[in-house]
Amino acid sequence: MSEDIRDKPYITHDDVMRLNFINKHVPYIFRRHYRQGLRSHVMEILHPSDLSVESSGIVVNGRRWFPKAKPFKIFRLFRTRLKVLQKALKEIACVKIVEKFLAPDYLARSNEFIVDYQAPTGKDLMLCGLQEYVAGPIIDPWSMLDSENLLSDLYTGLCRATGPSTPHKSQWIRHAQHHASIFVNKIKQMIMKTDHIPDLAGLGNMIMVHTGEIKLVDINNISTVFFDATIRLDDRGYPVCDKSIEALAMLERKILGQSIDKNERIYHTFLAPSRMEEVTAQEQIFNSARKAESST
Repeated sequence: MSEDIRDKPYITHDDVMRLNFINKHVPYIFRRHYRQGLRSHVMEILHPSDLSVESSGIVVNGRRWFPKAKPFKIFRLFRTRLKVLQKALKEIACVKIVEKFLAPDYLARSNEFIVDYQAPTGKDLMLCGLQEYVAGPIIDPWSMLDSENLLSDLYTGLCRATGPSTPHKSQWIRHAQHHASIFVNKIKQMIMKTDHIPDLAGLGNMIMVHTGEIKLVDINNISTVFFDATIRLDDRGYPVCDKSIEALAMLERKILGQSIDKNERIYHTFLAPSRMEEVTAQEQIFNSARKAESST
């Protein structure tokens, strides 16, 4: 019996082409994206001609250059079993909440769809997404850099990617801080109005684009926010809601360069020192379990 694609640590173009819901004559190449999540397979969709240039190179001013093929879309395959349609629809409803608050400027838009996957044990529901590709440096909320140095580091990363088209540094930093303020406020509005928050904690979940906007690119782990003393874990055992709110506070400190208001209800609840200590302990349990899994 072949292995269920949702259980594989990573997949290839051939794995995708064997899926029963994929057109066998699709004229594209599927390549594993460097940013893989616990919840989904993330595949780049590439034009074969771009891959050919990547491997053979082009000559510019007498020098051979090997430009990396850029995907025109990202294909996500959700790993979680969805035994009933209602569970899949609930996942999509959560994505729609995030879209309402962040799209189009602060979210990599994704068309979600449900398919009948022919699993080794029979047909099963699978949630997939066809998402826009976003280029830019990763925003690391846990970076040890201070506000000024983190923004300078992000600006340098964008300069490497876009060259002369990148705005002047001081102008770009003002734009980045302006958009970060909007992003943070929209997340807070989402929490207070809908009791939901996307995963801001995972490394690679947020990208800084060349115009200074933060783009959320991972929408596969949206939590319900409860303003009580219970620390809730996701289905992988990670305190994702608490860590996402901690990441939100980090954005205020590291991008906006301002102190957070610990009397604000969100931070007063989730950043209480005793609660953060317990969250750290839960995170360590999670990391130890992941390390044990990877070593077996």
